[in-house]
Amino acid sequence: MTNPLSHTVPGVRRSSIPPAFADPAFRRKLFMSLVSPDLSLASNEAVPVVAPGSFLTLHYRMAAPAVNGEPGADIINTFQDKPATLSLGNGQLSPALEQRLLGLTEGTRATFEVPAGEAFGERNPDLIQWVARKLLNELGDPDEHYQVGDVVQFPTPDGMGQYAGAAQQVKEDGSAVQFDFNHPLAGQGVVFEVHVIGVL
Repeated sequence: MTNPLSHTVPGVRRSSIPPAFADPAFRRKLFMSLVSPDLSLASNEAVPVVAPGSFLTLHYRMAAPAVNGEPGADIINTFQDKPATLSLGNGQLSPALEQRLLGLTEGTRATFEVPAGEAFGERNPDLIQWVARKLLNELGDPDEHYQVGDVVQFPTPDGMGQYAGAAQQVKEDGSAVQFDFNHPLAGQGVVFEVHVIGVL
């Protein structure tokens, strides 16, 4: 039987056909690579993988754990907005969450159940402290009125960063405010969903 790939086209000099093209399995793979770029045989580039220090573009969602089969409330969710960009190791995510990103390939979408206390540590009662109004006036606006639930940013001792405290109580005479410097999710489990869009 004549090989359909061996026909001579008028005006074109006939040449030998590479043996691989005579293999039906190879022709099928080649055809599929043209139809589906994901199966491309021509690309030898490895899919980027998240590694320590990677710069990422991603969507992510953190939510409280499900209760009685009902999904927990979202704490943060970028899926309905622009994706986030971050560098691993810069403290933008907790180490426990970064650890779950390591080894994921570009394009991966995954969901992780992070046990209570692992994502943001256990609650520490020593991090609930009274701060004198005098110090608050020095660090911020002297005319500020603090209320329970207010979240206030404080400078780190080296002045290079910030940390947050949530107001728990305000003394009647206004002389001090009690702040909880624990992470709001300390001691809680979280659901961490991620879609890795790009890895550099």
